[in-house]
Amino acid sequence: MQHAAEPAPEFSRIVRADAVHRDGEVVQTIEATEAERRALAERFELEAIDRLTATLRLRSVRGGQMVRVSGDLEADVVQTCVVTLEPVPAHVSDRFGALFAPESMVPKEDDEIFIDPSVAEEDIPEAMQNGKIDLGELAAQHLSLALDPYPRAEGIAFEGYGDGEEDEEEASKDAENALPAADPDKPNPFAALERLKRRN
Repeated sequence: MQHAAEPAPEFSRIVRADAVHRDGEVVQTIEATEAERRALAERFELEAIDRLTATLRLRSVRGGQMVRVSGDLEADVVQTCVVTLEPVPAHVSDRFGALFAPESMVPKEDDEIFIDPSVAEEDIPEAMQNGKIDLGELAAQHLSLALDPYPRAEGIAFEGYGDGEEDEEEASKDAENALPAADPDKPNPFAALERLKRRN
């Protein structure tokens, strides 16, 4: 049974790992075209991506077996306000890192492995595809991670959502205010009940 081929990345800029190993370090600046930005905007459910550039530095590490990538990206995007659905322009700036290794050196998903929680995510290697690294797709993924998950138009705030403890305190105060004030001249029915219990 043949598996369907994965769709090609919307923004693809390939660099070969052996070129990095040969030179020791490679620096590339990449920029998405209008068509690539439009396709990425659809993928990330954005109104638009007006600009997307990234500068990436690739170094050969661990005896030439792996490639470490550090990058800086800048983007101008238009998101959708989660309250009013109005367009929300935003500037995104992010710095990120990643480590790439040959597929043979990266544990498979179904392998039982222990991940040390003290190890940074960027120190866990990702698999190269046939000795290649797609810098465009890497930048696109980190753009997605850097987006505001709850964009709001200027002056718009959520209502009805707050800190749980504060909400409980407010609810407690409201309940106390709703209770009628005790009348000192009126007999307390609970006190009478307590006296009956004592007699028995």
